[in-house]
Amino acid sequence: MARSALIERRTGETEITLALDLDDATTPAEVATGVGFFDHMLELLARHGRLGLRVRAAGDLQTGSHHTVEDVGIAFGQALDEALGDRARINRYGDVSLPMDETLARCAIDVSGRPFCRFDSSLPALSIAGFETDLAQEFFRAVASNARITLHVSTEYGSNAHHMVEAMFKTFARALREAIALDLGEPGVPSTKGTLSS
Repeated sequence: MARSALIERRTGETEITLALDLDDATTPAEVATGVGFFDHMLELLARHGRLGLRVRAAGDLQTGSHHTVEDVGIAFGQALDEALGDRARINRYGDVSLPMDETLARCAIDVSGRPFCRFDSSLPALSIAGFETDLAQEFFRAVASNARITLHVSTEYGSNAHHMVEAMFKTFARALREAIALDLGEPGVPSTKGTLSS
C-alpha cells in the first residue's frame, strides 16, 4: 500500500502544492519556495529522511518569509498525517542526536496521534538568506500540530546559526525516518489502545 499524499493549500497569503512519499528514497527532492535557505533545509529533510518530496510554494515574500515557511510546515504535516494512514506496523518512535561542527542537535519523535512540539534552542536572531531563524520553531510547530505527532527538537549547544538550524532539520529528518519505518515484526498499531489516531 502506497504511503503517499498530495496536499494543495490556498490562502490569501500562500499557494502551496506538496507531494510526499514516505517510501521513495531514490527520487531527488524538487523544492521551490522562493526562500533559498528554506529550500535547502527541505531538500536535506527529504534526503536524510529518505522521503520523496515535491514542494511548490508562492507566498507574500514582500512581507517576509513567515507565511511561506509556516504554511509549508502545515502542508508537510498534513501530508505526513495522511500518508501514515492508520499508523499500523511502524516503529512509532525515533530519537537521534546529530553533530554539525560546533553544534549538537537532538530530536525525539512519537507518532502518537497527539500534537505537541517542544523547541529548545538558543538560536541567534538573524536572517539567513531570507530565512529568519525564529521560523525554524514555527515550521516544527506547524508540522507537529498537523501531523499529530509529539516532537521534541533542540540544540544542546552551538554558536553558528546556519549550523544550528541545519542540524535541527537533519536530526528531525533522521528521527522521522526511524519513527515511520515499517517494523516487520509489528502486527498492527504499536499501542495498547489499539489506535494512534488521537
